[in-house]
Amino acid sequence: MFGEILNNYTLDSLKNGEFTLSENSIKQDLSLLIQALDSSISGIILTDNQQPDNPIIYCNKAFEFITGYKRHEIIGHNCRFLQKEDRGQKERSILRKAVEDGAECVVEMRNYQKNGTLFWNELYMSPIKDEQGNVCYFIGVQNDITRRKKAEQELLHQQNIMESQIQERTKSLKESEDYLSSIVQTVRESLVVLNPEFEVLSVNDHFLKTFKVSREETEGKLLYELGNGQWDIGKLKELLENILPTNNPVEEFEVEHDFPHIGKKLMLLNAHRIELEGQYKDRILIAIEDITDRREIERRKDDFLSIASHELKTPLTTIKGYIQVMQRLLPDSVGDKLKEILNKTGIYVERLNSLIAELLDMSKIQTGNIELHKETFDFDKAIHEAVENMQAATKTHHIIIRGHATNNYTGDESHIIQVINNLLSNAIKYAPDSEEVQVYLSRVSNFLKVSVSDKGMGIKIEEQKKIFDRFYRVGEIQQRFPGMGIGLYVCDQIIKNHGGTLWVESEPGNGSTFSFTLPLDEGRFNEQ
Repeated sequence: MFGEILNNYTLDSLKNGEFTLSENSIKQDLSLLIQALDSSISGIILTDNQQPDNPIIYCNKAFEFITGYKRHEIIGHNCRFLQKEDRGQKERSILRKAVEDGAECVVEMRNYQKNGTLFWNELYMSPIKDEQGNVCYFIGVQNDITRRKKAEQELLHQQNIMESQIQERTKSLKESEDYLSSIVQTVRESLVVLNPEFEVLSVNDHFLKTFKVSREETEGKLLYELGNGQWDIGKLKELLENILPTNNPVEEFEVEHDFPHIGKKLMLLNAHRIELEGQYKDRILIAIEDITDRREIERRKDDFLSIASHELKTPLTTIKGYIQVMQRLLPDSVGDKLKEILNKTGIYVERLNSLIAELLDMSKIQTGNIELHKETFDFDKAIHEAVENMQAATKTHHIIIRGHATNNYTGDESHIIQVINNLLSNAIKYAPDSEEVQVYLSRVSNFLKVSVSDKGMGIKIEEQKKIFDRFYRVGEIQQRFPGMGIGLYVCDQIIKNHGGTLWVESEPGNGSTFSFTLPLDEGRFNEQ
């Protein structure tokens, strides 16, 4: 029924959410079908096989719940983003073959929620064809079978346990106790070991020195009763209570508090389940780091960069003006050498001006003062003009632009163009041996999507999650190319401030594709 209804609509009407047929019965059927899909406990997605990379154009509410992602973070992605770094599964080849053959398939895969939690996915995928038999879409139905898999694995584990291991575990008990004790006492961070009831079993000497307390005041006490109740935080309690049953750690949890004996401090807390045998099997290890001084240094650094950028902006603008005046006033008889020197000086001044502009943008982002001046503009035209300007400035690469997104978008045009320019500049800069950069515009559901692809050196999977961090630069790139590592950070923040998502897909040696989506229906996004 779903395929028959889809075949009654054009591709454009499906993407735009518009329906041109007049038959009320079909509209009612479609409305009922959408309601049924959103009511389903199974995750359901629809992908567009007519677009590059087969992007997701529809997902129901159950899919959002199962994956932990919101709709605006899902639309436009290929389904493989759920596997994150776990790309070696043979089931991915089965899926890829089914897409190529336009066939249906059933696979069980390891996927990961937005917070990194592993879940097993039983996926049923089927093609949707038009009247000529061409595959237009794929529908995927997924069920979370994590509990079943966990039960199977636990059963297999129990079957593999042999009676001979009992003596070995007994023998290693004392070694485990000594090993744990040595870690707790020698690490130069405040460490706390809790039992499943969140009572303090032990603390190391660094904890006692940091918080100026004794073992009598700490060990045997409930964590939430220590000091003046500094750890009695609702969100922290929720995270700690999930460690043992789910094995999900607590990472980078900040606690700013006026602690007894030591005053106001900012602490960074990480907690993990201890995976040792014997009586230490179900324990929670908490590491507490005092980051008060480090955060103050970061704040001062941000203040310095902001002030320095503002102070440099004015004289640099003056220098730039003088260079332009000198270029206009040069007599015809002057030598080519002087003209070349002035031109190169102008280029380097412009580069410095761009770096200072990025520092100012970063400073505004860090202080929450970035301003968006949203107006309606022709998005496709603006992107084409940006590409034309970039093409005029480079002689080494040919920039190809394809597709259409929209001619009516409301946003900050200058900031969006800044993102495009940065992505194009990176594609050219980091692919010096390639001659082509591709830009693809598309509309996916109620989002527009822009992708910039190059055939450059590529980025390792472990580096991809860090490249949008402030001042981070990939090791190989840092050695070969100059830069400050703030361009992609600024781009990411601009897209996020527009309600969109920016991501990268890359393999070393095979280039990179940077893509972002922007919501066309701001009201719907704000509701989410």
